Amino acid sequence: MLSQTSKKQILQSKNKIKHVMNKGMNQYIALCGGVGGAKLALGLDHVLQQEQLNIVVNTADDFQHLGFYISPDIDTLLYTLSGTNNKEQGWGRADESWNFMAACKTLGIESWFQLGDRDLATHVFRTQGYKQGLTLSEITKKIAQQLQIKSRIIPMSDDPVSTIVNTDIGKLTFQEYFVKHACSPRVSGIEFENIDKATVATEFDNVLNEESLNAIILCPSNPFLSIDPILSLHNVRKRLKDINVPVIVISPIVNGLAMKGPTVKIMQELDMACDVVTIANFYADIADGMIIDNQDAEFIKAIEATGLKTHTDNIIMNTLQDKINLAEAVIGFSKTL
Repeated sequence: MLSQTSKKQILQSKNKIKHVMNKGMNQYIALCGGVGGAKLALGLDHVLQQEQLNIVVNTADDFQHLGFYISPDIDTLLYTLSGTNNKEQGWGRADESWNFMAACKTLGIESWFQLGDRDLATHVFRTQGYKQGLTLSEITKKIAQQLQIKSRIIPMSDDPVSTIVNTDIGKLTFQEYFVKHACSPRVSGIEFENIDKATVATEFDNVLNEESLNAIILCPSNPFLSIDPILSLHNVRKRLKDINVPVIVISPIVNGLAMKGPTVKIMQELDMACDVVTIANFYADIADGMIIDNQDAEFIKAIEATGLKTHTDNIIMNTLQDKINLAEAVIGFSKTL
């Protein structure tokens, strides 16, 4: 029988071989948050090979609730890529039951944030991991391995950051704004609490320095609530501006309407024009190209005036094939920049 030392040496050798193999493989980073981002991430996961895709996820929506550590954007991605998500609503788990929440209501425990019975297992696992001293990155990697996900899911930071939404009824945490108040308050500004103290996750930092990095993809997530927290981490926006690979934006709005969530509502309340040109301007300092829907072709000249090359396609992802088609278009477009 092999000794523990021999087993360890074999494992180290396998890890070194795996690292060398991955290093020569083209790498892609996708910045992601919410259901819209997860849809494209699923398409990219189908198109790219094992561990080619590094999905950096917004964690500024994370919070503690009923004693559990909850990471909504990470969980949406975990469930989407593992095929265990509720496909009708885009978030949560399929075949969910709600016995825990029903019992909470009976006891008078606050129930505005719904935790399904299957979903609860993820939060218990994460909370136990934190109590054992693990980082969010380590916990997320363990869950992804259990769910047999082939792409890397990387929290933007292992340090806590909280999105605070300034509204006409006062400052609200993201989940209070998004879930408790159903996005109804008028938004006057957005800030990221503790962003100045947070550092990028080690794996995020490593892949940004990877020689085999081919492109950085900004998923069609809410620019202000999902992508900006990632860009606001120390030096990230500057690194993307200076990086020597194409940075591609996929518009989160089509024909003046948000593909998902309160993007357009927030743009209106912040006195922004609700079109793809506004999105282009928001990312113009870091992006090289932008993919917009065929319905927005009239804006090509205005977008290219910001310095971004433009590609039009169907970016509405209703089916799995839609997601795969858009992912292929993104990879193809990146090769032209």
